[in-house]
Amino acid sequence: MTTTSPTASRSAAPAAPPRSSGLSRTRSTKAWLFLAPFVLFYAAFMIGPTVWMMIASFFNTSTVHAGLGSFAGLANYVEMFTRDDFWSSLWHTLQFTLYTVPPLVVLSFVMAVLTNRVARGQWFFRLAFFLPFILPSATIGLIWVFVFTPTNGLWSLPAQLLGLDPGTGMLSDPKTAMIGIAIATIWWTIGFNFVLYLAGLQEIPRELYEAAAVDGATAWQQIARITVPLLARTTALVILLQIIASLKIFDQVYLMTAGGPGISTQVTLGLITETAFTDNRIGAASAASVLLFVIIIVIAILQQLITSAGAKRGEGS
Repeated sequence: MTTTSPTASRSAAPAAPPRSSGLSRTRSTKAWLFLAPFVLFYAAFMIGPTVWMMIASFFNTSTVHAGLGSFAGLANYVEMFTRDDFWSSLWHTLQFTLYTVPPLVVLSFVMAVLTNRVARGQWFFRLAFFLPFILPSATIGLIWVFVFTPTNGLWSLPAQLLGLDPGTGMLSDPKTAMIGIAIATIWWTIGFNFVLYLAGLQEIPRELYEAAAVDGATAWQQIARITVPLLARTTALVILLQIIASLKIFDQVYLMTAGGPGISTQVTLGLITETAFTDNRIGAASAASVLLFVIIIVIAILQQLITSAGAKRGEGS
């Protein structure tokens, strides 16, 4: 006759099921409670207005009359496609993007590389480069309108050195007004890209540079063979964010030139604002907004596809 010890019987008994499901549900509930204020705010002030804008683009909505107004179908879109000022404003927006994106990417990268190599007092350069970014757009507009003031502005001396007429303000000339806005924007926003690049640089192990230096690599070779490839994803992010931000340009133009001289600096968001609140045509302005939204989405997708293709070629090589 065999007997089973209490220890053996306890070990043979099946283990109790884990209670992780109830704990996970509790954590999920708490997470949604914390997210609820932001989700409600985002739905009320982002998703809701976006959906309403898309609906209003098919109606003759006006600020004068309540409601959506009469159904217009695709008339608002057809009107925008046939308006010369819409295409000119779109060209000015793309022009501003071409003026600002390359300098904001290249200069911020160079500034970050130089700052990362500073051994002492690095905090000063971080503060100096990032400080303009925290200033409001109204302050930036006032500063640079003063800088570009003819004759008495700070721009008069560089203008003389470049052989330009200091009596003609940069913002007063249709040929140079957009360049002036681009210069102000670069000075204002370069700090954000600088911080992104500096954060990426500090994630690169120093041992890679030390090993390259032992092998005889120069500083330029280290940047080309180590820094640039390892910061490829950061560069893609900076380019994407900068393209989107440049395509949404409005504040600087409105404050510095109000779209002038003439309509030489009128951008798409400026045209949308004028159509909505000056002409009181919310439906037409909504159609223009949808078109700009689609353009931004298409450009962002193309940029991502190009970046992904380049990354795959780099991995294949």
